[in-house]
Amino acid sequence: MGLYGTGMLMTFTEVAPEDEDEYNEWYNREHIDERVWMPGFHRARRYVAVDSDARVKYFASYETGTVRDLADPDYMARLQVQSEWSQKVMAGFTKFDRLTAEITIDQTHGFSGWLGVTRFFPEESQRDGLRNLLKEEVFPDLKGRLNMLGGCLAENDIEVSNIGLSAQGKPVPPGQIPEWIVLLDGATEAAVRDANDGLADALEGAGLASASLDRTIYGFLFGNNR
Repeated sequence: MGLYGTGMLMTFTEVAPEDEDEYNEWYNREHIDERVWMPGFHRARRYVAVDSDARVKYFASYETGTVRDLADPDYMARLQVQSEWSQKVMAGFTKFDRLTAEITIDQTHGFSGWLGVTRFFPEESQRDGLRNLLKEEVFPDLKGRLNMLGGCLAENDIEVSNIGLSAQGKPVPPGQIPEWIVLLDGATEAAVRDANDGLADALEGAGLASASLDRTIYGFLFGNNR
């Protein structure tokens, strides 16, 4: 089956090396379980980067019915009431990036142990063509490869993201541009690396500069669902 809805919260986080043991225990024993029972949430997964030069070490995804579930007033209220353990661990984040995305193309099939994550900022004039390219050519090719299980396109919804920032008392950055994230699931690291390279070739062929693609390979750590 595909994803559990058309909304997805994504977080990219890091903590200091001396805090990683507690960070991982908190994520596996409290945070994931807490989130999947929030309004609109269905499944959560978390991963660790396998390359030491990755821009952000840890990635997590939370599947929701729609992206608007990530602006639900009940969810917003719960964001303002964190457990003592959550407050302690979150205060130690050295990197944190939060995206609230709409899944505009879903050609996934379950989930596996390896994930390719590619982030980029397409120009408005490129978006329709890129969606068509991914839907009709790139995803069908990549998901048909040996040990590959599918992929999806997530487009960050800035309006929903800003509602979350405001609910947490954080400033809304000016001049934001919608970010796109492509997730590729595969059964082996090698398969995902090859697929991620194929994705990059296709995006570059469509006019995106290689340097504009932020590409990371992640290995699965833990997940849960309702």
